[in-house]
Amino acid sequence: MTKGTDAELAVAAARAGAAVVREMYGERLARFDKGAGDFATTADLAAEQAICDILRTARPDDAVTGEESGQSGASDAARRWLVDPLCGTLNYAARTMLVGVNVALRTGTEITAAASADPFAEEVFWTDGERAFLRGGTGTGDGTGDGTGTGDGTGDGDGSDEELTPSPDTRLVDVNLDPPFPNAPAFQATRLLADPGFIAGFRPRVVSTSLAVAWVAAGRRAAYVTDGDLRDSVHFAAGIALCRAAGCTVTGIHGQPLHTGAGGLLVASDPQTHAELLSLINNQ
Repeated sequence: MTKGTDAELAVAAARAGAAVVREMYGERLARFDKGAGDFATTADLAAEQAICDILRTARPDDAVTGEESGQSGASDAARRWLVDPLCGTLNYAARTMLVGVNVALRTGTEITAAASADPFAEEVFWTDGERAFLRGGTGTGDGTGDGTGTGDGTGDGDGSDEELTPSPDTRLVDVNLDPPFPNAPAFQATRLLADPGFIAGFRPRVVSTSLAVAWVAAGRRAAYVTDGDLRDSVHFAAGIALCRAAGCTVTGIHGQPLHTGAGGLLVASDPQTHAELLSLINNQ
């Protein structure tokens, strides 16, 4: 990854947020009610601040949408960063290490760089919009590296980059059960979980963090299903970009082009898995 690129910046920002999330884990955190049972914690706010500081320093003319701080910059900006500083806040508050940190850049209508970090595995899934990679390593580097190549020369302690390869072999399918459910009753995730065909062919998982979308790109999940309008979603933009770059099949909930029609997301490791799940969804 070339030094100074948007992809490099996405990785650095996601790692900065992940470091905050990791350091504050287990503390007694203040909660800030957001309504409908949702809330943020001081860790969400601190991680978002760390991410936005990096983005605004490196790209002062870009707009930013943060889950907690909202929009800054021109409303019609061609370049907008989408920031989800702690995806899985309820997991985190319950001292469950299933969370993600998402950073994505929308340029025009496309996501052109993105990173999803797992703070506790100290992994970053990232894409330059064309290919998708996993960066491991547990070092304390700042994510800037020496930028001299696309292999493992990524800076102090930054680990190595491995290209992501989707696979249906696990048969694990993550299903998002969090509201809203705009397609109910025509589609309900809970009914999918109880469908005999789903039970016979797949193994459901519900981790309640969009980190699981990145796992589809990495071959750790066969597919991911969620309802909702996901256009410019701080939660899902990074994962969708990773899956597209990795070669997954990515559509709306009924197989339509993403962000059209009924909305939602069905991302699968391969066309066959996608077709199997689409048939089960359409049976509803």
